[in-house]
Amino acid sequence: MKAHDGFYIDGAWHPAADRGVIDVVNPADEQIIAQVPTATAEDVDKAVQAARSALAGWAATSPADRAERLAALRDVLAARKDEIAETVTAELGSPLAFSQAVHASVPIAVAGSYAELAATYAFEEKVGNSTVLHEPIGVVAAITPWNYPLHQIVAKVAPALAAGCTVVLKPAEDTPLTAQLFAEAVHEAGVPAGVFNLVTGLGRVAGQALVEHPGVDLVSFTGSTAVGRQIAAAAGSAVKKVALELGGKSANVILPSADLAKAVNVGVANVMSNSGQTCSAWTRMLVHTSQYDEAVALATAAAAKYGERIGPVVNARQRERVCGYIDQGVAEGARIVAGGTESPREQGYFVSPTVFADVTPEMTIAQEEIFGPVLSILRYEDEDDALRIANGTVYGLAGAVWGDETEAVAFARRMETGQVDINGGRFNPLAPFGGYKQSGVGRELGTHGLAEYLQTKSLQF
Repeated sequence: MKAHDGFYIDGAWHPAADRGVIDVVNPADEQIIAQVPTATAEDVDKAVQAARSALAGWAATSPADRAERLAALRDVLAARKDEIAETVTAELGSPLAFSQAVHASVPIAVAGSYAELAATYAFEEKVGNSTVLHEPIGVVAAITPWNYPLHQIVAKVAPALAAGCTVVLKPAEDTPLTAQLFAEAVHEAGVPAGVFNLVTGLGRVAGQALVEHPGVDLVSFTGSTAVGRQIAAAAGSAVKKVALELGGKSANVILPSADLAKAVNVGVANVMSNSGQTCSAWTRMLVHTSQYDEAVALATAAAAKYGERIGPVVNARQRERVCGYIDQGVAEGARIVAGGTESPREQGYFVSPTVFADVTPEMTIAQEEIFGPVLSILRYEDEDDALRIANGTVYGLAGAVWGDETEAVAFARRMETGQVDINGGRFNPLAPFGGYKQSGVGRELGTHGLAEYLQTKSLQF
């Protein structure tokens, strides 16, 4: 798609306040494919003012009308599915098949789920002698990451619109073209002017201006825990609500009763998916000591299959970061059994699918989020040891357990994490997604995601 040279504000594209631009680079070949403008605080203010002006009218629309607009948005996204996939592939580097199957398809399903929820959610309920109202919280600042550029937008914007909120979106600098395409879809779907607004730009300028703007009532952010802390602190000074989906270091616990080959192969696939750039990836594989050597052999063979199948990481800085973690793993005594820091291609920001054995829980690669195609395999002695290791990080976003279902469920109930897949459980767009501990505050998807954008009022009779 051709990039817009302005911002989508109040239902139209407007020129930027100054001439600063961001280069959009294809990570697969390192070529500049487009430029987008960088928003100033003045641009952000215009977008927030448009959202505030549109708020009363949009909040007053019936849930059925909001559902109709969201259904129209879902249909427009579905009609442009191929274009979405091609755009994500161009600016993120994701293989086209993965872009079609995940990056384009999942947001369509999520948009559809909120079209249905907007029509069926109980925005009013009777509690004894009270009528409890669930009302839109107001203007939402949505700040989204680059790793799932459309999914993260839809997971914030769709529930916000369903709730009756208005939105200003600031997408990641690396993937602004997908956000511009989404703005076009919103316009085509007939969402009223000012209800959705888009500014592109730098986090330290546009993002900060959004977080600190007095006209913003809620900040919904997905990204690193470090930035999440800064946003929470800034929003806290104004007692402004935040929803934070942050980092993860999820454990994939393989119990002795599991189908070992299946658990290992699916676990490796999970880590290599999206080139490891998934906050909920199961980057720590925990295996009983009696099965450890077999699991390492299986994982080594599985990782070898992904050498030519995964895309690059998003930029040169991210590749350097991932390779730095690989070097640190070796320095701390872990053993590379697949991959390493040598690039598998001459051009592009590619990282070899990497598997570490002999990883211990205190190692950096077992504690910090790497955000690349790197798997650490750890051994445990018994279930209590496995639980200690699984819960032994500052994160608690996701995880997996494999084994006899009764045993696996019992183990999952003791994990300090927001979402656990049992024996390869399928993705559910209606299930709440979010973390414990430093993995964030709040939930996305389904009714729990919708509730983040509502505030409660009770009327007594």
